[in-house]
Amino acid sequence: MPAATTSLEEQLHALKTQAPSDFSAAADADALEAVRVKYLGRQGSLPELMKLLGSAAAEDRGRLGKLANEVKQVVQTSFDAQKQKLESAKAEAAAGLFDASLPGRRRKLGKLHPLTQTTERIVTIFQNLGFTVAEGPEIEDEWHCFDALNTPADHPARDLQDTLYLQDGRLLRTQTSTVQIRVMETHKPPIRIIAPGRVFRRDEVDATHSACFHQIEGLYVAENVSVADLKGTLEHFFRELLGPETKTRFRPHFFPYTEPSFEIDFSAAALGLKGKEWLEIAGCGMVDPAVFKSVGYDPERYTGFAFGMGVERIAMILHGIDDIRLFYQNDSRFLQQF
Repeated sequence: MPAATTSLEEQLHALKTQAPSDFSAAADADALEAVRVKYLGRQGSLPELMKLLGSAAAEDRGRLGKLANEVKQVVQTSFDAQKQKLESAKAEAAAGLFDASLPGRRRKLGKLHPLTQTTERIVTIFQNLGFTVAEGPEIEDEWHCFDALNTPADHPARDLQDTLYLQDGRLLRTQTSTVQIRVMETHKPPIRIIAPGRVFRRDEVDATHSACFHQIEGLYVAENVSVADLKGTLEHFFRELLGPETKTRFRPHFFPYTEPSFEIDFSAAALGLKGKEWLEIAGCGMVDPAVFKSVGYDPERYTGFAFGMGVERIAMILHGIDDIRLFYQNDSRFLQQF
């Protein structure tokens, strides 16, 4: 046996014996990695010995190659075993830091936003009266937002200062009345819906105005619907919402899509109105025959009423809030009160 072959074989046997001891002596991850590099790294002992196999005698290469593979398996197994041992020891040490006798840390439960709470409260009252919830897109066209609602081209609401237009000519809806039009286009009377949702206007943001806010609008269309139905429905709603002693009054007003039209004031001593006997809270009226014609309804056969109110305004009244901006600031100190 050539001397070179004998030396290579001896080195492989020595490495096979020494490597497990070195890996077992590694006390932490850094030490273990150092030993791994020593034996298995690109310039480690084992790769260097593997290179010498090519210079071995032809009749010895098979035997030495088999031995080299056995050594490689021993080295890799020793590394894996020590790595598992160190990881297990680390996990056990971490577990020992846990003190089961300490009190737990409760996670705080979240709540619905006060505007969502108010919306759900309003919706529930109307659902008990037989209304169903309808929704529609927030990006609208002028037909559904203005034309179909009998709002002429020269109406102030169509001015660029009040409406947010997109580059393609569409706009962000200024009211959820658009949902009423879409429902009437696809359904025949009787219809009894409420339409909650976000609306957008180019308002200067201050304590009582916001460019984005929430509305709930309602619509009831059938045969022989009268102002008495409108008045009775809304009086019942506001007593349910604001308390049984709540009083309401209807003042003549103008809306292009209702005739006659009214603004609604309420008086509820329990809420405390800072010296004001009456406070405006909503608008309403009988649906204008022109609106019925725009959706293909026969105004001689059907009548109906519509109403609308701002969710933020009602929430501010219910909770005594004097600044609408508080709803949008995500201040937990404010939201936790609800």
